[in-house]
Amino acid sequence: MSDIPALLRFRPGVSVADLDTDATPGFSGSKADAAPAQASLNERLAELQELLYANWKAADDRRSVLLVLQGMDAAGKGGIVKHVVGAVNPMGVRYTAFGKPTDEELAHHFLWRIRRALPPPGHIGVFDRSHYEDVLIVRVHNLVPPQVWGARYDEINAFERELVDAGTSLIKVAMFISLDEQKKQLLERLDDPTKHWKYNPGDIDERLMWPAYQQAYQAMLDRTSTDHAPWHVLPCDRRWYSRLAVTELLIEALEKLDLSWPPADFDIEAEKRRLFDS
Repeated sequence: MSDIPALLRFRPGVSVADLDTDATPGFSGSKADAAPAQASLNERLAELQELLYANWKAADDRRSVLLVLQGMDAAGKGGIVKHVVGAVNPMGVRYTAFGKPTDEELAHHFLWRIRRALPPPGHIGVFDRSHYEDVLIVRVHNLVPPQVWGARYDEINAFERELVDAGTSLIKVAMFISLDEQKKQLLERLDDPTKHWKYNPGDIDERLMWPAYQQAYQAMLDRTSTDHAPWHVLPCDRRWYSRLAVTELLIEALEKLDLSWPPADFDIEAEKRRLFDS
């Protein structure tokens, strides 16, 4: 494995239409190699997540991490939540799946529901879809006028600047799957009665609008990948790779916090004597 986070980081000039969704940047192994690598990374991730939580509980460290997963249906967001985020202690995780806004949410600014779901200090937050729906599906389906969604790019940049300045490490992952691989995944859902609940007939309609989504995703990357909150562009046809890559991104963000175990604020030897005498 080489520097996956650096290889995935979006750079100006990268074209969504030209992405190789079957690629595995930074990993030269096979699917068989990925399993032991994932197990090792999960151990490290769990340790770092516990450090983050411990520093909040013991030392009131106010920092947090937010993982934003943004992608089309069947790109593998749920699998990342299950196999990557699921490897850490759920007590230190705040997971939110954003669906169609409720009437209450529509009555507020589009970032209102996002702010309510932000991770508390010491936690890893996970957004399954996010505030970017308001410049993606809203744009593609003309749910608001162009001047409305067009102003949201700058609003999002300012919002994310605020988050980072307040101590949140932001990891944004744009997940891309080929139409062929998406078709395969959707067919598997239709063929498996245990996965029918995951199937949405509307997914077919969204597939037909892929050219418009490509333009929307391109604008999202071009307008909102910043120094303080860069996008990472993730090929997702090989799910074992995308899980490895997101684990690497989380580990990198947590290691940058330079955490150590908080020291005891009590006399350890005195507590041992009290314990033996109890």
